[in-house]
Amino acid sequence: MSDSFARFQLNASRRVNQQLERRLSALAAPETLVEAMLYSVMNGGKRLRPTMAYAAFALVADEEPDRLSGQNGPFAAVDGSAVALELLHSYSLVHDDLPAMDDDDLRRGKPSCHIAFGEAMAVLAGDALQSMAFEQLCDKRLSSAEHSALLLTELARAAGPAGMVGGQVLDLQAVAPTAVSQVTIEQLEAIHRSKTGALIQAALTMGAICGSANTATIERLRRFGELIGLAFQVVDDVLDITSSTEQLGKQQGSDQALGKPTYPALMGLDAARAYARDLCEQATTEISALPGNTDVLAGLANFITSRSH
Repeated sequence: MSDSFARFQLNASRRVNQQLERRLSALAAPETLVEAMLYSVMNGGKRLRPTMAYAAFALVADEEPDRLSGQNGPFAAVDGSAVALELLHSYSLVHDDLPAMDDDDLRRGKPSCHIAFGEAMAVLAGDALQSMAFEQLCDKRLSSAEHSALLLTELARAAGPAGMVGGQVLDLQAVAPTAVSQVTIEQLEAIHRSKTGALIQAALTMGAICGSANTATIERLRRFGELIGLAFQVVDDVLDITSSTEQLGKQQGSDQALGKPTYPALMGLDAARAYARDLCEQATTEISALPGNTDVLAGLANFITSRSH
């Protein structure tokens, strides 16, 4: 990981963590619900999606990355989107871990929300995180009304039937006993473009919208997000085989145990690693034509392919 990206990610994580804790702690809601929401969000995530939003904003608004530290300044325009992205991502993890879905007992090295608070409270906490995410984009202090509408559209598309929810349906269908052996690489990529990639693309486009980017720049960042989103999932599949439970923060080998189709299973481990590197190179090429300093986004692409957990 480059020093510039490492510093930027650290500042982004600190910034969004402060925003998340403040906004969640201020909720006027039943205490147990707030506890379950805080438990699910404030548990050591990498905050990659908020980092992507801040990075896209820095590029299109031509802002110095180091100005991200602190809680004011130009990056305040992105705070609502950064919080919304992490809340939505957290909701998806809470629901994915449920027995009716992936049935995972661990998340980021801690008992999953439904283990700690019960299944009913986990469902409700996930629902609350999702609705709270959209609320963040309706705050007039964060952006213009036009920008709010665009941000809401991006997030809704990423979260809905053509995005995360649709991807989860395809994922569940792919592990049906008669389906696993028939899944192709193209079908696997369709699953992950929706389930994982849609929110990654939204993070980048939302950051660009906050910086008043033009349509051509937004679409180039969307393509960059599509490529690194696929790379992220390929690496995830590799790490499910090669990393330990302690490194992953969830049960090692869980994909294999569930009989999920994965890139290593379909391509082989070495070919999957090579494919992730190729996607990273394509992504870096995609943004190379953009004006401004693309070092942070290039560092992001490299981080995704070189991470160990």
